[in-house]
Amino acid sequence: MVDEAQYRQTQRRVNALPCVFQGALLAQHATCSLAVRKSLAEREGLSCSQPTAHLNCEMLERLLLERATFPLHLHPQAPLTHSVLMKLQCGGVEGIREALAATHNDVHDLVNAAQARFGSLTELPWHQIVQKILAWQLRRRSKRGQPDE
Repeated sequence: MVDEAQYRQTQRRVNALPCVFQGALLAQHATCSLAVRKSLAEREGLSCSQPTAHLNCEMLERLLLERATFPLHLHPQAPLTHSVLMKLQCGGVEGIREALAATHNDVHDLVNAAQARFGSLTELPWHQIVQKILAWQLRRRSKRGQPDE
């Protein structure tokens, strides 16, 4: 049995730049050319190989949360559930990809393309992106022996 506090402390030491969009990447809803896989205590995580790119993704994550807080009926100080985090990450990536008319979902490339096209992440078409966040749904688990819906 792994002591969670010890695990998290070791994880922070081993993975100084954890991938901001790790949930979307591990769910295979997005990719990132800068993500590096790391394993610790039989768990898999991702880290970012570029500090500047990590800062850009952190900024994007803050903007996604800021813009979607009211539409998702979130309380600003409440912790995010897994399903809300996945809606923000996966729906956000999908919305940005659509806004750019991109055919790929590499987070690093999308962030760079968004900055080049709109001048700043704050200038993205947030209404369109928030609509994708609201519409995105987790895949339902299948019942034992039955296919996914």
